Amino acid sequence: MKAVVYKGPFEVAVEEVEDPKIQDPTDVIVRITSTAICGSDLHMYEGRTDAEPGITFGHENMGIVEEVGDGVHVVKKGDRVVMPFNVACGFCDNCRKGKSAFCLTVNVDGFAGGAYGYVGMGPYAGGQAEYLRVPFADYNCVPLPEGTEHEKDFALLADIFPTGYHSTELAGVRPGDTVAVYGAGPVGIMAAYSAQLKGASRVFVVDNVANRLDIVKDMGAEPINFDDGDPVEQIHDAVQDYGVDRGIDAVGYQATAADGEEQPAVVLNQLVGTVKATGGLGIIGLYVPSDPGAPDEHSAKGELLFKVGKFFEKGQTMGTGQADAKQYAHTLRDLIIAGRAKPGFIVSKELPLEDAPDAYERFDKREEGYSKVLLQPGR
Repeated sequence: MKAVVYKGPFEVAVEEVEDPKIQDPTDVIVRITSTAICGSDLHMYEGRTDAEPGITFGHENMGIVEEVGDGVHVVKKGDRVVMPFNVACGFCDNCRKGKSAFCLTVNVDGFAGGAYGYVGMGPYAGGQAEYLRVPFADYNCVPLPEGTEHEKDFALLADIFPTGYHSTELAGVRPGDTVAVYGAGPVGIMAAYSAQLKGASRVFVVDNVANRLDIVKDMGAEPINFDDGDPVEQIHDAVQDYGVDRGIDAVGYQATAADGEEQPAVVLNQLVGTVKATGGLGIIGLYVPSDPGAPDEHSAKGELLFKVGKFFEKGQTMGTGQADAKQYAHTLRDLIIAGRAKPGFIVSKELPLEDAPDAYERFDKREEGYSKVLLQPGR
């Protein structure tokens, strides 16, 4: 089959790889109909991880079940399904608590948690390919209505819609709240959209990429361009209050300042300043234990480190960590079916799998028209 294969920093290729096979009775094989390029994929694409050449990318996948293992009792051949990015067993202590992002059994070489096509997240090939093996399929497959309706909407259930929603849970967003989201990438926009679904009264989104801020404005949120000045001051001026009720970091350690310099903790510090005392912070942007972009911890650039004292002084709360996507996927699916949620507006391109190398390059450069790309094998 054809698959998107990592070759080295800033290089992927579509190559022939071995077809996946049933390895365990609880496996299914899914024919991929849509698979998305994610901002998280860029960490590997840019060479910021230990990804080895040859890995197949892709953790945002949906398709049609083609083959079913003998131990699968719910999922059937021909079912249309989406796979939330967390590979999980469904029976360990964390899975039973709904914390499938931290499954204790699927990643024997790592701390906890597994994912499709991601370095350090277990031995699972990605789904930017024609076919995908899904382990523990009765748990990891979310069933969808037959047909092709809502393809763009349902594809986002694999990651960015539940991850955006998760950020609002971490931050404690409630009806009537004011919310600031830092980062207008796909996840940040889904965080803002989820806050709107929850009844937030005002939602601000901070970025400096013009085409992404246009999307923010079109969805009814309020764009804040940090090239125009300190975003903390801009938001305080807008709300005429002590700050917003809730804040979300959808950027992570690769944050940059207006001058383009990477400043790994700048968003965390701005978020603390933006949110009022006793407010809630939701951190879903990626932070890593060993940050290749950060200054030496003993360097003089202390201003780039997280100022926990101000966070403590304001009595704020913080929730962090990967989304337990399966915890939200069924509810968000039902909102889509009912017409109450239409997250597919963020999808800007639907391309054949062969266009992946060009799409990766353009998405990495934040080019207009590449805010969210779906690759569709067989087109």
